[in-house]
Order: sequence, then structure tokens, then C-alpha cells
Amino acid sequence: MQLTPQILLHGYSIGIFPMAEHRDDPEVFWVDPRRRGILPLDKFHVSRSLSRAMRRSDWHITLNQDFAGVVAACADRDETWINDEIARLYDQLHAMGQAHSVEIRSADGTLVGGVYGVTLGAAFFGESMFSRATNGSKMALAAAVDHLRRLGFMLFDTQFLTDHLASLGAVEITRAKYHALLERALEGEADFTAAPAPRLYDVMQRMTQTS
Repeated sequence: MQLTPQILLHGYSIGIFPMAEHRDDPEVFWVDPRRRGILPLDKFHVSRSLSRAMRRSDWHITLNQDFAGVVAACADRDETWINDEIARLYDQLHAMGQAHSVEIRSADGTLVGGVYGVTLGAAFFGESMFSRATNGSKMALAAAVDHLRRLGFMLFDTQFLTDHLASLGAVEITRAKYHALLERALEGEADFTAAPAPRLYDVMQRMTQTS
């Protein structure tokens, strides 16, 4: 079956997501983890070092300004599950307003970190992130969590739990619990584009007040 953006969205709505074995493998398969990683939007952990870095940084946040660039940067590693077919499909989802990117840029506008994902209802399905400088991906995740929380999103799905995500507050839950959270989030409504990109300093202040 030829995958389409609509099929991908249906997959997300029933709790599965697509991957490829590696960059050069044209096949795409569905994944339904027995245990699921999520990042509770009210539990993001900002360490003292990250808070200090955000306070002193001259970097800034942008939204959806270079979605394809973020996907390409996420795929630019020795091992990746993002093949050409997946990149193409997510570009189409982005054009449909169903996939979004959060970018961290240096003072001269260079991408130094980012995250992208898919939205349905009040759920954000985080797909991948990258970092080209220290704290780039952490700041991107902090910005994403802050943006989603302010707009009324209810679920940040990270698919799997890594040590990096766990250090930022992500947890692992059962498939059954994930489906319950997903069902509730899909009944909600949230618009990723309803607010402009926040300032990094403001993200830091809000995060340190709640972490």
C-alpha cells in the first residue's frame, strides 16, 4: 500500500507511528511499542546549568520557518530511521498544517537545534530532534513544551524513552495508559500556530517557576 499523509494521520490516531530501518531502506513499517515514552507538559525538568545557559544565551526561537531543514538535520547522523519516503510524507503533512517544527537559532540565524512532530487534536507526536551545539536540543524541547502548554495541548508523545529525554522529565508508560491519554487528547482542540514563537528568556522563566 502506498503511504499517504492521511494514512499516517490515521496511524497516529490509533497509537502507531512509521519508521524505516535506515536511511537507504525504502521500506516503511509501523511501530506500536509495548511501553511508550511521553513528556508530561507540566513536568519538564530544567537543570541549573540549562537555566543558566538559557538566561545568558543570545539564541532565539522560531516556529515552522525551516521545517525541511529541521527534518534534514534530524536525519543527518550515522544511524537514522528517516528515509526519503518519510521525509517526503512529513513535508506533505507540514504543508497540510499537521506537522510543525521548533527551531533554535544562533544570533546570526544558523540552526543549532530543533524538534519536529505531528499534531492531531490536542496531541503532539514528537518525531525527532537534533543539536549542533551544546544544549541545542534541550532548548528546542523546552521551547516546544512551553509552546504546547500555553496553547492547551494535552499530550507530548516521545514514542520511546531515552536517557536524554528522561533527564528532562520524560517517563515511560504502558500501552494501555498511553491509549487512554491519546483518546482524551484527540477529543481536545489545540492550534500550534495560534501564538508566535516565545522568547528563550521567557521560556526559561516559566519553566523554572514550574519545574
